[in-house]
Amino acid sequence: MVKLWISLWYNPCSMKHLVCIFLLPLFCFPQTAEDVAFRLEKSLRSIQSLEAKFVHIYYSAMVSTPLNETGKLYFQKPDQMRWEYKVPENNIYLYKGDRFQFYFSEDNQLMKGTLSEESHETEILDILTGKKTLLEFYEVEFNPFPTDKPLNLQIKLLPKQEEDDSFILLEIDNRRWLIQKAAFIDWEGNKTEFQFNQIQINIDLPKNIFELKLPPDVEVIER
Repeated sequence: MVKLWISLWYNPCSMKHLVCIFLLPLFCFPQTAEDVAFRLEKSLRSIQSLEAKFVHIYYSAMVSTPLNETGKLYFQKPDQMRWEYKVPENNIYLYKGDRFQFYFSEDNQLMKGTLSEESHETEILDILTGKKTLLEFYEVEFNPFPTDKPLNLQIKLLPKQEEDDSFILLEIDNRRWLIQKAAFIDWEGNKTEFQFNQIQINIDLPKNIFELKLPPDVEVIER
């Protein structure tokens, strides 16, 4: 041990590496769940636009086989979001402010109306735009859950204004501080999960991406 410290004393580079090994976790990983939420929120505030591929999985407490859908997400501040589902069906969910338009291509139907606060997509929009600040609207705690990316950070959000047992699980890339997984669990045990990949932020999105081009014979349903 003495020889080791003598070697380090005369080799500043080795000493620096040793210090980094011991102190790196202190600087790289926040110490509390609130720290994680604060860092995530800071990152979200810097996002003006976002494009990502997503997987949407719905686990029902009554059905053993989950529903699995994939597509592409577009987001633009202050309050526009487009979920473009590709598999198994081509559907588009468009959000602008407090209004929504859902186009179901198989039925050639357009449903439009005012957003429901209970929608998971609405909750994601509120978090991305900053309408719902994490530490103001949620109790935050660490809650590790199964993942294939063990270095990611995972937190649990419990809504402060709800008395049921619903909660949200977030998995966060601690290098870019972006949400890679969001799971919504309701009081009945149903789970809606979104997995995001190939995330690009602050890019020029396709022109008119938040407009719908619909066939003239589309059936419009107001809700």
